Amino acid sequence: MTDATAAAPLRRAGGTVRGFRPSELFRSDFARSFGPAWIVMMADMDAACVIEAAQTGAEFGYGLIWLFLLLIVPLFIVQELAGRISIATGRGLGSVIREHYSTGWSLVMTLPMAVTDVVTYAIEYIGIAIGLEIVGLNLWYTIPVVYVVHILVVTKRKYTQAELPLLVVSGALIACLAATLVLSGVPAWTSPVANPLLFQNSASFLVLVAASVGAVIMPFMIFFQASATGIKSAELREAGFAVTKPRALRSMRVETLVGAVVTELLMVITAMAFARVRAAQSLSVFATAHQLGQVLTPVAGAYAPYVFCVGLIAAAFIALIVISMASAWGIGESLGMDKRSIWIVYVAESVPGVLAALFVPAADLISIVIYLLVFFVFILIGPMIMLGVIGSDPEIMGDLAMGTTHRRVYWATFAAVISTACVAVAFAF
Repeated sequence: MTDATAAAPLRRAGGTVRGFRPSELFRSDFARSFGPAWIVMMADMDAACVIEAAQTGAEFGYGLIWLFLLLIVPLFIVQELAGRISIATGRGLGSVIREHYSTGWSLVMTLPMAVTDVVTYAIEYIGIAIGLEIVGLNLWYTIPVVYVVHILVVTKRKYTQAELPLLVVSGALIACLAATLVLSGVPAWTSPVANPLLFQNSASFLVLVAASVGAVIMPFMIFFQASATGIKSAELREAGFAVTKPRALRSMRVETLVGAVVTELLMVITAMAFARVRAAQSLSVFATAHQLGQVLTPVAGAYAPYVFCVGLIAAAFIALIVISMASAWGIGESLGMDKRSIWIVYVAESVPGVLAALFVPAADLISIVIYLLVFFVFILIGPMIMLGVIGSDPEIMGDLAMGTTHRRVYWATFAAVISTACVAVAFAF
């Protein structure tokens, strides 16, 4: 590939090669390839993370802001490698593991994710349903409607068709969480809750540290970005656009970095919005997302719960779609399923989540969300190891294989994420 080819702007295949201009590159390459990394980062801020960030703010004020900002680094490093593998191979992570290792190893990586996703489905459905109940809609009517919309979106014939509504909803998520902070007000930096560098050797604090680490990189995120990036590039090529690996990599890295910064800032914003709420006495104080909205009223006014719940619905909906796609793609790729049959996985896997949302009390589901986030760290060990092994293999990755420095940074990140969660859990329990 020549330098001119690598620098050429995204264009219709067979069209005239125009002169390179940086602004044109941004408008074409970045705009057309934009979506997978941003969406998976917004899905990182799901109903579980909204609740965890709100709990953190209510119990410790600004105390964990330092950790949220620090977690931007591992979030970018891990997700960038997932997107890099997809660009280098043109396939999802499940397919790469199955083709270069074995079907068994691929299933070992994907099935634990699928099992935990069933519980996560229930959390997302409950988050959506409670938000709708606050405006007077009954759970038994809303959950089936949400399920139908969910299935209609994920079973779109093309990924780009499913991506558009998620981009719109991500805007609502950002706007509503930001509005919640504006309505609740920002405590003065001299306030006791405004210390952004708090550290306590208490069980509740350490559990929230472990949960925050578990929340930053969830198993489904790796599989989604490793599949969606390649799928979108393939669809762009089918539509007649030239998509080269260097340009795709550049756009993906920028998008991943921006998404990592924004999603962790949303965690900060949510924690700050709840910092003025009277300190919680235990992790079970916020038994339901409904209660999260209710406690805002005294400090933020009557409209704050409604704004917050719209944000909660947006967060849960994005995560619901991304989790569904990631889990189904991972299982389908591991088993070598025909793409036309993957809809069966979409439908079957989400049914237990729907039933749980209808028949299990919301308080019982939300009370385990913090511990579910902690558990995610240990489910991550296998996929993160496999990412590092694949990303370092030049036979699989070609020119996009990680160099020596990149490998050292990645494995240092892996060690830091896992050890931080393990230490926090060990001292908390």
